[in-house]
Amino acid sequence: MAENDYKLQIIPLGGLGEIGKNMMVIRYQDSIIVIDAGLMFPEEELLGIDIVIPDISYLIENREKVKGIILTHGHEDHVGALPYLLKEINVPVYGSRLTLGIVEAKLKEHHLGKTTMIPVKPRDVINIAPFEIEFIRVIHSIPDCLGVAIHTPLGVIFHTGDIKLDQTTVDGELVDYRKLAELGEKGVLLLMSDSTNADRQGYTPSERVVGDTFEDLFRRCHGRIIITTFASNVHRIQQVINTANRYERKVALVGRSLINNVNIARELGYLTIPENSLIDMEDINRYAPSELVIITTGSQGEPMSALTRMAMADHRWVAIQPGDTVIISATPIPGNEKLVARTVDHLFRQGAEVIYERSAGVHVSGHASQEELKILINLMRPKYLLPVHGEYRHLMRHARIAESLGMDESRVIVAENGQVIEITKDKVVTTNKVTAGRILVDGLGVGDVGNIVLRDRKQLSQDGIIIAVVTINKDTGALVAGPDIVSRGFVYVRESEKLIEDSKAKVREALAICEQRNMRDWASIKSQVREILSKYLYEQTRRRPMIMPIIMEV
Repeated sequence: MAENDYKLQIIPLGGLGEIGKNMMVIRYQDSIIVIDAGLMFPEEELLGIDIVIPDISYLIENREKVKGIILTHGHEDHVGALPYLLKEINVPVYGSRLTLGIVEAKLKEHHLGKTTMIPVKPRDVINIAPFEIEFIRVIHSIPDCLGVAIHTPLGVIFHTGDIKLDQTTVDGELVDYRKLAELGEKGVLLLMSDSTNADRQGYTPSERVVGDTFEDLFRRCHGRIIITTFASNVHRIQQVINTANRYERKVALVGRSLINNVNIARELGYLTIPENSLIDMEDINRYAPSELVIITTGSQGEPMSALTRMAMADHRWVAIQPGDTVIISATPIPGNEKLVARTVDHLFRQGAEVIYERSAGVHVSGHASQEELKILINLMRPKYLLPVHGEYRHLMRHARIAESLGMDESRVIVAENGQVIEITKDKVVTTNKVTAGRILVDGLGVGDVGNIVLRDRKQLSQDGIIIAVVTINKDTGALVAGPDIVSRGFVYVRESEKLIEDSKAKVREALAICEQRNMRDWASIKSQVREILSKYLYEQTRRRPMIMPIIMEV
């Protein structure tokens, strides 16, 4: 087979049709590279689940072909699933110094110490045969972000990672427009471009807008200032520290992930903190409210986060008091809106002034809006476009943007996780699907909670459980003791005595039927009890509690 007849395969395992768990597979012949390995946080119906990661069955099945993992930046939705992937496939990991610093701390928590991590910087070129991979500086809401140009035998693929075209960045670094234009001039086969803000008109405001807002708020506030943002938003943290220093306020950090990220960024030179600016949390009572700024975790209203505990008057060191100004410098991740709203309500009840709306200028997105996406497409002039990173409506809106610029509809690929996109010199086709989806992580369990367990949890949360305990004679099947009825989350036993007594009668009725029919196996007896009791309880309450018969033999 001639080299030009080979097919380049693009296989998204996460990040399409959803916000988070970004993972993209690039395959040519028997060589695979993976771009990003992210997680997403559980939706409301995923009761008890801690995090959600991509299904990596395809990579495990092809583990011998996987040559390396490339990370675009250090956000959880791009690196959070990496420990789970490395436990299965231990291959070299490439990323910027800050990204690898964040990852290293994460791998230590998972007791993964033998991973090869290779730091790269913008304009570096590495070879993972048959791919030549070039790293290009892009801008997002965390420093050291990289776009990835993959030179393949069929042409160049460019993956933007998360990107915005900020012209006035906090650290002075800009998107490497010259390199993007150079790639566009030579010819880009496929552009995989961030779609998160594809439904927002205009341009995304610069991060410096937030700095100007902080300046104004610090000038007007006379009490304590409590700011929450994403723990990885180093630029935002830098602006808070700079503004606090100008107004002679000390800064205290609250939250393990925040403290870890600040220490990593500081050690690697991405965060500059004036001497004696930081104080320990235990020392905040030594300072007047007008001399304090507290940076904390909890921008998403997470139940166990520091800000939520402050709002509930349950934090060890910080009690919200009248005169405090709380600034929520983030927007809720889809699905977290209710949690954030609840936290804001509790903060107001505690007497704080809360500033949280996007219109207040305390947060800007790290993703490109419509006009920036147009600039990227015009700059790179790709033959094909694959919108990535976004819910389905974002991908479709991105496709429409490309078509408005003159790209033929056949050259824009709106795909779903698991679809195999095959590219040749002449055409692109979407072929079969590979296994893709979500793996639920609950405590130490990875993938052991599935739809049946979630269904049971949902039923328990909605209608509770009834436990019917009986003792029967194993020879005759006659009732020896019981039945006893235990209710949890269904009815309060002391106020429902008649219902409980009638339920016991129904259990006896079920056991009598079993005895008449000479039924001896436990499964059949339990099924009979469950059927008769369930029907009775639904008639009486219009509820369907989980019914658990427990049978003991003597």
